[in-house]
Amino acid sequence: MHIESDQHGLAALAENASRRAPVAWLEKLNRFIAVLVEVPAALLVLAEVVVLLMGVTSRYVFHEPLSWSDELASILFLWLAMLGSIVAFQRGEHMRMTAIVGKLDPRRRAFFDLVAIAAAVAFLAFVVHPAYEFAQEEVFVTTPAMGIPNSWRAAALPIGLGLMLLVGLMQIFRFGRIKDALQALGLVAVIVCGLSLLGPVLKPLGNLNLLLFFVVGVLAMVLAGLPIAFAFGLATFGYIALTTNTPTVVIVGRMDEGMSHLILLAVPLFVLLGLLIEMTGIARAMVAFLANLLGHVRGGLSYVLIGAMYLVSGISGSKAADMAAVAPALFPEMRKRGAKPGDLVALLSATGAQTETIPPSLVLITIGSATGVSIAALFTGGLLPGVVVGLTLAALVWWRYRGEDLSGVTKASGRQIAASLWVAIPALALPVIIRAAVVEGVATATEVSTIGIVYAVLTGLLVYRQFDWKRVYPMLVSTAALSGAILFIIGAATGMAWALTQSGFSTALAQFMQSLPGGALTFMAVSVLAFIVLGSVLEGIPAIVLLGPLLFPIARQVGIHEVHYAMVVTLAMGIGLFAPPFGVGYYAACAISGIHPNEGMKPIVGYMVALFLGTVLVAAIPWISIGFL
Repeated sequence: MHIESDQHGLAALAENASRRAPVAWLEKLNRFIAVLVEVPAALLVLAEVVVLLMGVTSRYVFHEPLSWSDELASILFLWLAMLGSIVAFQRGEHMRMTAIVGKLDPRRRAFFDLVAIAAAVAFLAFVVHPAYEFAQEEVFVTTPAMGIPNSWRAAALPIGLGLMLLVGLMQIFRFGRIKDALQALGLVAVIVCGLSLLGPVLKPLGNLNLLLFFVVGVLAMVLAGLPIAFAFGLATFGYIALTTNTPTVVIVGRMDEGMSHLILLAVPLFVLLGLLIEMTGIARAMVAFLANLLGHVRGGLSYVLIGAMYLVSGISGSKAADMAAVAPALFPEMRKRGAKPGDLVALLSATGAQTETIPPSLVLITIGSATGVSIAALFTGGLLPGVVVGLTLAALVWWRYRGEDLSGVTKASGRQIAASLWVAIPALALPVIIRAAVVEGVATATEVSTIGIVYAVLTGLLVYRQFDWKRVYPMLVSTAALSGAILFIIGAATGMAWALTQSGFSTALAQFMQSLPGGALTFMAVSVLAFIVLGSVLEGIPAIVLLGPLLFPIARQVGIHEVHYAMVVTLAMGIGLFAPPFGVGYYAACAISGIHPNEGMKPIVGYMVALFLGTVLVAAIPWISIGFL
């Protein structure tokens, strides 16, 4: 999954004291490129919705499938991914871990941020020419339905990477003083040259290079604040270029393969759907009904938060959108009842982890894409684990709020509850439609996301009468940026996973995991601990793309059902993602709720323990995940 950082990453430099005074021509060029990229990116999101909706309508209404709709959507999708990546890069919204860099003084942090941009620029400079070669080779491939050269699609890679390179160079000199910018570029250049000179020494080391590039190198870059996608990309490029004879164009090919999987078409659509449910009042209607139903009991609004996140997560695939839709509707009243800010943000963060398995989770979609596990099976298996973990959180809420003073709280009447239920029915129907359509095999995840967008728009316009047309364009651009960041990191992680597989690491890992004493039990325990750590450092989606193809076959070999394994590792990653001090999801919850991270550090410990116990329960009882398959 993707969670935006608690600050706008590299863009936060704009507020740093060490930033140089604005240069007029650079600012004008930056605004020009922003318009040049954001407008087509927004139009591509809209075009994807229209094309896929035409395909759905033709298939289910007229019973005449359009042979070209998926093909056209696939072509547009790669362009959307690359343009969205540029928007995310320009806004500083690529996933990165700033827990360590963020503790430095402003001056040093500013320099580390410039080094992060310079490192990203280095990667882009390395791959832009191989991307051009890759696009040239695709001229000889013709698409089956439309009969056009595949280079029309592949051209998105060199153009996107080239524009991103230009944006990166601009950002260095926009955000940093000339001296600092040159020092950052110089430092990266020295490291690159040093590694190049070490090439003849590295080659004879064999698989020891895997440790140097993919463990030491990636960990150092991630902890230094480099965007995770570029850390993966640099490690993969360095390994391929310096220690093997494989042409670097292969890296671009693997990135293209990772970003172009048809299942991933659902990613931008569910992201857009998540933004729509907040704007159209759908999320608010759900929360109002649950608040009337449970608001009068001790800890009632905390139960409402757990339930609302479960319901809203059944519509949106983005946890940031889920939290942004629920928290503003509940937190003011919870504060009035005496809830401490730290406990609020701790519970919000915990519910983000709890609902990671709720379809249409982007993590589950990524698992299906990376490992070949059925999306319908994953969507079916994800419902009950979310309930089980939610119950462990609810038990802790009951204990913490057992003495809450409710003297000033009025219980909603039966008529008020019925009225709020009547208003919420159109909202409550949407997650049911989404889950039922995919689980029953009526529609694919991509098709049902398109249907969900239409449903949300019509519900906002006709039922709740809430649809701010002025917010549509910013929402489309935000969808492109978030989708681009997710897809770019999937592409980079796919390249890295391919390099690990080709090196023989996957075979060695399988042999090691199978040799562990205790069989399936030990393998599951090691996986839980490993994915908690990976969730903290790498977030969920890159960890899945990187290790999913390696670990899921091992899970099958030791007798663990792939859907059961998927639920356990997804919950484990959620714990890492939302647990401080490294989990970026926790800081996203703090930013959304406007609460300082320090306030939630103590109360979140109990919720993390509850999440871990719930995960252990799901791991110990396979039926929770596979009982309804």
